[in-house]
Amino acid sequence: MQWEVGILNRTILLIGIAGAAIIATIIGMALLAEQSSPGIEEEYIRKFADTDELKQYLEEYREAPSNDYWPEPRDFASGGELSAPAMQGAGAAKASPEFSAETGFSSDYSSTNIQVQGVDEADFVKNDGKYIYILSGDTLAIVNAYPEETAQIISRTDIDGNPAELFLNGDRLVVFSTAQEEDYIKPRHSVAPVPYWRSVTHAYIYDISDRSNPELERDISMSGGYYDSRMVGRYVYAITTESVPWYMEDPLTPMVKDSAGDVVSPDIYYFDIPPQNFVYNTITSFNTQDENPVESQTYLSGYSATLYASKDNLYLAYNKPATYTRPGWIGPGPVVAREESVDMPRDGTVIHRFTISNGKIGYAATGDVPGRLLNQFSMDEDSDHLRVATTVEGWYSRSGPSMDKGLGPYMYNNVYVLDSGMNTVGELEYIAPDEKIYSTRFIGDRLYMVTFKRIDPFFVIDLSDPENPGILGKLKIPGYSDYLHPYDSNYIIGVGKETAGNEWGGVSTEGVKIALFDVRDVNNPLLVDKVEIGDSGTDSEALHDHKAFLFDRQKNLLVIPIQEVKKVYKAEYPGAPYSHQAWQGAYVFGIDPETGFVKKGTVTHHVGGEPYYYYGSSDAVRRSLYIEDILYTISSKSIILSDLGDLTEKVNEVDLPGGSVYRDVYPMMVE
Repeated sequence: MQWEVGILNRTILLIGIAGAAIIATIIGMALLAEQSSPGIEEEYIRKFADTDELKQYLEEYREAPSNDYWPEPRDFASGGELSAPAMQGAGAAKASPEFSAETGFSSDYSSTNIQVQGVDEADFVKNDGKYIYILSGDTLAIVNAYPEETAQIISRTDIDGNPAELFLNGDRLVVFSTAQEEDYIKPRHSVAPVPYWRSVTHAYIYDISDRSNPELERDISMSGGYYDSRMVGRYVYAITTESVPWYMEDPLTPMVKDSAGDVVSPDIYYFDIPPQNFVYNTITSFNTQDENPVESQTYLSGYSATLYASKDNLYLAYNKPATYTRPGWIGPGPVVAREESVDMPRDGTVIHRFTISNGKIGYAATGDVPGRLLNQFSMDEDSDHLRVATTVEGWYSRSGPSMDKGLGPYMYNNVYVLDSGMNTVGELEYIAPDEKIYSTRFIGDRLYMVTFKRIDPFFVIDLSDPENPGILGKLKIPGYSDYLHPYDSNYIIGVGKETAGNEWGGVSTEGVKIALFDVRDVNNPLLVDKVEIGDSGTDSEALHDHKAFLFDRQKNLLVIPIQEVKKVYKAEYPGAPYSHQAWQGAYVFGIDPETGFVKKGTVTHHVGGEPYYYYGSSDAVRRSLYIEDILYTISSKSIILSDLGDLTEKVNEVDLPGGSVYRDVYPMMVE
């Protein structure tokens, strides 16, 4: 539901003629009239004229309750102007080397598993058919990986700060790294500035024409911690976030410094309804192939929980709190005496749409939907519509007519379709009551969705009519899928966990489950096959990060990193004592759409006795890729090259400089 227009106060809304005049004034003042889509309401956003106005705004809302209600919409009859949106049009052609036998590059290689074709996502490893580029600890290592027999590291480059992710664009490499850098601030009631350590994200752009000697070509520093990024054509769009401190005499403002240009103080925009927490979300774009000036804008909003991007738009989403009640009043708004309180206070999600094109960024529209998103796969753009899946959960809190509902939790799931103005035009609500979404995947005019509480309903939802989404069919099976991936238009792969009933009448989580669903009959989806790996405690990075999932239908190849735990019984009788056996590596499968999965083998990086850590050690495989018929599995410690025709044959191994830098470990003593 769109928010009320902030410029119209409650009195004016009751006067039709005056309201129409104000709306006409707004339309006349719009700076985006030439390119705005119908329904876009620019009055949702304004620009701070200076730091004094920013300070006044923060002071006004600093004392407001942060969790209970949203203050009255502000009157934006006057305020800063909004910059023009991005020009419409396709991004620049991709700058990539010509791969051929003559250049030494293979044309048969895998790339990062991404959500939207043509919109690249950063990762800590990239591959171009000959070289592997990897962030290992605080080092950028470039591996001459093809041909496999002579694979070795040919360059090591130290990266300042904490390297996070990278992009590869032809002979340019972009490395994101966050560091703490000293600044000076003046706290309230202080006579002098004091040191302040501030998070700053650097985008280091390297010229890698000579892979053995990368040269730093440009350093773009952006205030705030690295949040996420996308690359379309030659252009990178990076988002950094920074909480706004309250204890300063003057507000700390965002800053972008470019070694190829001037220091930029991004314009700061704010929205009609203040968020629960004030955070600078700065969007910065730059061309990877030249030194043209950066584009950067900051939006004062909530903590950005989810980023989704198409070739033409960025969508930033964050949570807004549910409306709770206190004796004698109800939010939003001032204290109002009411006899009844809200029946089901629902949390929600605010979504801002920004146009992007050739490095230009422009605010387009804002919308909100009930419930919360699971991750980036909860959103999808199709033509001029955004499709969204959410889970609503809360607590019944109303007395009176609804007393029969009693007190207790509630949970259900929704699907919404929003137009280009972020107005809700279609909705499907109250799906799978008392369950929550575990995974979603939008493919064409369908949504495949998995919810779970005790059993896994796999839903097929029709979105062909944006105004009337509907459930086509569902399949109930034990377990759930955390990630869904298309095999083709007729089959869907799911990766998650198996479940089983326990002696207390509940449900216990078992090993990792890989499932193949047949959706040719949309009204009756079928489970073709499933594979369970390990026992309770088994995990996979692919359940939490889709970039760890490798699938290629043409090569009949599916690779999943696994941290496996198995029960080893000391005797063969019910209730016998057991210990745990741990294993780390990658499982490799082929897929037959008619019969299911065919195990091709496994690869492990662990050598010697049983591993002490069963998850997150330096031996754990985190990524996999291929170049022609060689599988490259990557742990923090090394890259192992295996023959896809015979996975028991280790062709080569390349030690990485970072060693055991992956510290998300959970120790388990193996008996």
